[in-house]
Amino acid sequence: MAVRQALGRGLQLGRALLLRFTAKPGPTYGWGRPERPGPAAGWAAESARASRGPGRAAQVGLGLPAATASSASQWPAGARLQRQFVVRAGQRGPCGRAVFLAFGLGLGLSRRSKRRQAGGLPSEIQAIFTQKNKLLPDPLDTRRWQGFRLEEYLIGQSIGKGCSAAVYEATMPVLPQNLEVVKSIRLLPGSSPEIIPRGEEEEQAPRAPTFPLAIKMMWNISAGSSSEAIFSTMSQELVPASRVALAGEYGAVIHRKSKGGPKQLAPHPNIIRVFRAFTSSVPLLPGALIDYPDVLPPRLHPGGLGHGRTLFLVMKNYPCTLRQYLCENTPSPRLATVMTLQLLEGVDHLVQQGIAHRDLKSDNILVDLDADGCPWLVITDFGCCLADEHIGLQLPFTSWYVDRGGNGCLMAPEVCTACPGPRAVIDYSKADAWAVGAITYEIFGLPNPFYGQGRAHLESRSYQEAQLPALPESVPLDVRQLVRSLLQREASKTSEKLVAKLVC
Repeated sequence: MAVRQALGRGLQLGRALLLRFTAKPGPTYGWGRPERPGPAAGWAAESARASRGPGRAAQVGLGLPAATASSASQWPAGARLQRQFVVRAGQRGPCGRAVFLAFGLGLGLSRRSKRRQAGGLPSEIQAIFTQKNKLLPDPLDTRRWQGFRLEEYLIGQSIGKGCSAAVYEATMPVLPQNLEVVKSIRLLPGSSPEIIPRGEEEEQAPRAPTFPLAIKMMWNISAGSSSEAIFSTMSQELVPASRVALAGEYGAVIHRKSKGGPKQLAPHPNIIRVFRAFTSSVPLLPGALIDYPDVLPPRLHPGGLGHGRTLFLVMKNYPCTLRQYLCENTPSPRLATVMTLQLLEGVDHLVQQGIAHRDLKSDNILVDLDADGCPWLVITDFGCCLADEHIGLQLPFTSWYVDRGGNGCLMAPEVCTACPGPRAVIDYSKADAWAVGAITYEIFGLPNPFYGQGRAHLESRSYQEAQLPALPESVPLDVRQLVRSLLQREASKTSEKLVAKLVC
């Protein structure tokens, strides 16, 4: 930890010196509260070095990028999401000072000296290097050998459920904020783990415990009841899990010994972190008999088809999903652009790690809110992901029985139109970015064109780019061009034509 802090401090000092000698004087501001990560822009210096040839001077201003080849790219065609965060002091907005963002996505982006003059675009934008993204702290970090048994948790009410799992709010009685509160709460008799009844919560305790954690209980229909079989069958759910999360009785041994298993995803601020992963007996949780009786084991419900043991994942409890947030809030074009950038940051990290999510949708994106109410987006639910050590993002498509992913409505054209064959492969390197392009419509307050019915409904298999609905005029021009580029039918064009400069 000390080495990591020292390296981080060194990066900060280096950027400060760089700003002193290259940038104009003036205050700089990060996005969000100090302890929260801001939009990743610490890679701006790296992008500038990669974009200029040898012997050329560094450019502080941001010109419009042009498509070139790049040998250092992580994308299969030689492309990589390049991220730059630009801040200019201005009038205070909901997320701090006025935020100016610029970034490029695609095949090796380089600088152009000539700037585009459009829509009141500033003639000069001063680039600064903000503090590199920080990961949110692990609430169980000080309890390394705790949290691997379901009985250690205090479980509250249901947060939600999907097609393969149910999620509940939870906490550990040993957490400092709950030490005194737990003593005054009457728990359900004979329940394991401890469960708080909703109707009696306020009557029994003057202060209700906080629930900083969420526990995801997978529904086990076909994996059997052995821990080894459960970890093997549900291994994709463990992709965002850390080594500490798998340090329990079965996790570290079983998950690591299987060769050719899923990759281990490096942590990122815009991707969910799994703090603990373990197997346990299926308990009767609040609402189970009403919400999902068929997947319960027979000992809990006579008609249940589930096994008696399953996988549990412990993670941070987020206030809402992106879909829920957008139902109650309408982000400004400036804020919506920041949210889109966050999704692209997360997708970029996945691609660099050789992982495809394959089920991106607003229900699988969580939202955290800072002190000012500004949203921070986190990609979750990796149950359908492609994370194979051997094949990377190129899935052999030898027959129609090969699983292409989860969300059919937001399945990229190159995926849903693929035909099986002896040497056929599906390239997922741009599939998640395509889904982000579709989700961007929702973020900017419009219906997703690939959902619904009627004439306005488009199918990714057959739509034409001219059929894509136009974003409002209030959306910056370069953002509109970005969305059009992300939704190109041919994945190769997404990189070659993308020239994005976002000005909020």
